[in-house]
Formats: sequence, C-alpha cells, structure tokens
Amino acid sequence: MILNIIQLVLALLLTGAVLIQAQGAGLGGVFGGEGGVYRTKRGAEKKLYTATIVLAILFLGVALANVLS
Repeated sequence: MILNIIQLVLALLLTGAVLIQAQGAGLGGVFGGEGGVYRTKRGAEKKLYTATIVLAILFLGVALANVLS
C-alpha cells in the first residue's frame, strides 16, 4: 500500500518535471527549426534536468519493488 502511494507521488513529480522541461523547448525543435547550435544546461535548467533523471530512476526502482513484492 505504501509503495503504491510513493509510486503515485513520484509519477506526478516526474510528469511535472518533464512538462516544465518541455515548455522551454518550443515547437520549433519539432520541425527542425532549432538549428544545430549546441547549448549547455546551466543553473536551474541543469538542476531540473538532474532532478528529472533522479525521479525517473526512483520511479523505476519503486515500480520494480512494487511488482516484486
């Protein structure tokens, strides 16, 4: 029961983090209008990117634990 609640909270946080990241991407990148410019992530954008990866790993771990228990 507790794993289900943790998994639900992680799913909501992960969804929010992905949606916040996608907001800054713009629609131009979908059709190739972004250009070939390489840009590094800095500041809050980098922290959000790292948090998204951590949330995804935690979600995967809790989902596996939920299935195996």
